[in-house]
Amino acid sequence: MSDSLVIIPTYNEKENVENIIRAVFSLDKAFDVLIIDDGSPDGTAAIVQMLRKEFRNRLFLEERTGKLGLGTAYIHGFKWALERNYEYIFEMDADFSHNPKDLVRLYKAAQMPGVGMSVGSRYVRGGKVENWPFDRIFISYGASLYVRMITWMPVKDPTAGFVCYKRETLERLDFDKIKFIGYAFQIEMKFATRSLGYKIKEVPITFTDRVEGVSKMSKGIVKEAIYGVIRMKWRSFSGTYERDNPQPATRNS
Repeated sequence: MSDSLVIIPTYNEKENVENIIRAVFSLDKAFDVLIIDDGSPDGTAAIVQMLRKEFRNRLFLEERTGKLGLGTAYIHGFKWALERNYEYIFEMDADFSHNPKDLVRLYKAAQMPGVGMSVGSRYVRGGKVENWPFDRIFISYGASLYVRMITWMPVKDPTAGFVCYKRETLERLDFDKIKFIGYAFQIEMKFATRSLGYKIKEVPITFTDRVEGVSKMSKGIVKEAIYGVIRMKWRSFSGTYERDNPQPATRNS
């Protein structure tokens, strides 16, 4: 069993899911992979089930009924990982917008003293975006500036979804206090991590727009982020994200 788990939520990713799994397992460092599929009608889960025979005890599948939201998928994965005592828990997209080779760099960054999570960042020195039209880059970078202005977080890519958490960070978080399930979920998790006193280490990456499949971005997700950030900041004045009695997770044998 690896000390690291890569959580990959999927919905209609049959074009990508096998390739992304094989790419992760081809790395020099060992990572386990948990696919959380929200009832993909295209057969994504069936592909994963087939691959589980090849990658026993390394590839896992959790199937849910219907599209329940990105945030709930990751929280489901976090709880699954904590029960099995993984030390480092990653979020990664299935569509190769995140390069699996960068998992090792995120892993090393998360091991630094005082760091609660590492972030694959498009907007630090050395980071960049490929295959995005100018208007989408403008909106994404503008959203990052907006979030930093409202939250005061010293994170240049607060909306990034390619991250690594230390187990102790997730153990201390009260997941019931995470309110957002879409685009704003990534912002809130960074905000919550900072609220616990941890550093967030940004690692420059090249973000590449998907080649196969269909983007899950929608106007509703963007709206949640715009208005949600203000509500999130307001709530922070009256409470914290920490569990009342955080307890270390125990291995599920």
